Amino acid sequence: MTERVVLAYSGGLDTSVAIGWIAEETGAEVIAVAVDVGQGGEDLDVIRKRALACGAVEAEVADAKDEFADEYCLPAIKANALYMDRYPLVSALSRPTIVKHLVAAAKKHGATTVAHGCTGKGNDQVRFEAGIVALAPDLKCIAPVRDYAMTRDKAIAFCEAKQLPIATTKKSPYSIDQNVFGRAVETGFLEDIWNAPIEDIYEYTSNPAAPREADEVVITFKEGVPVALDGKPVTVLQAIQQLNERAGAQGIGRIDMVEDRLVGIKSREVYEAPGAIALITAHQELENVTVERELARFKRQVDQRWGELVYDGQWFSPLKRALDGFVNEANQHVSGDIRMTLHGGRAVVTGRRSQESLYDFDLATYDTGDTFDQSAAKGFIDIYSLSSKIAARRDLAGGA
Repeated sequence: MTERVVLAYSGGLDTSVAIGWIAEETGAEVIAVAVDVGQGGEDLDVIRKRALACGAVEAEVADAKDEFADEYCLPAIKANALYMDRYPLVSALSRPTIVKHLVAAAKKHGATTVAHGCTGKGNDQVRFEAGIVALAPDLKCIAPVRDYAMTRDKAIAFCEAKQLPIATTKKSPYSIDQNVFGRAVETGFLEDIWNAPIEDIYEYTSNPAAPREADEVVITFKEGVPVALDGKPVTVLQAIQQLNERAGAQGIGRIDMVEDRLVGIKSREVYEAPGAIALITAHQELENVTVERELARFKRQVDQRWGELVYDGQWFSPLKRALDGFVNEANQHVSGDIRMTLHGGRAVVTGRRSQESLYDFDLATYDTGDTFDQSAAKGFIDIYSLSSKIAARRDLAGGA
């Protein structure tokens, strides 16, 4: 029986060439799998037909936009996931979504190997392969660019020699990855970290310095899930899409950072994630209102670790799965409304309301009606600082 390889297929030059390349290198039949996570571009059926025309024995396409939003972006919102306190895990979230479909296709078609188009230098090779073996330990993984030295020049030459039905246009100076949660841009002149980004690299966001009217939005959450914008019910996908438009029009969500890659190098990355940043900002503020102090303190540690695990390709790991349980429990009371002003590249919270609020006006006020017993404060401070006071006496006596 002929071996079968499932290939993560985008419809572009590199993965189109990879179909025939893998067949020649391994003698295996190739099954192409394309997954729509909101990256835009060509129609899925066009991509499926191209895969078949390039030599795939089977081609599957999946509209996974709602799945991606509900099962991958939403947990990131609940965890306020910002790698290195800034990056909302745009690419890292899409990889396990794609992996799940690749593994399902491998099982369906009896494939022994899964292939992807990553290089040996980035994070995505780890995210794909760690995810694949976590779901199907017996599957093998290959990467033509990394394992068979499939350079772009060789890919173009292969494409022309085989007369594959895909344009071999000049490559963009940038490496771009995008989905509904955001857009990542790297390489080209951006590799010099002294060079400032230019407006031409942005697509999801408008220039934040351009004059325009501010936009006010009210985001409603229920147990950490965004369920309405300005009182109109939305799915998670719709919330992201609509805030991409509205926050993107105000230049919100631009991130230019030098990032610590999993493989040990630092890389310069430019991101656009208007909807993600608006939603995470709103969610964090609602947590400030509804989550008890000690739980909130510990959750900030969990959020950071959760983001690191996802960045490092550990979506399907036991620790990530266990932390999901904590994050969901911590979101049980994160319900209410957050009002934000979107303007000048910033999403600024201006109002909060919640039936689950822990904010007590009568305790917080300094005006008439204050119910806080200030007379209790002195004794509290005496006991709270007692251990430090005793240690200070010892230290002062020892230094005398």
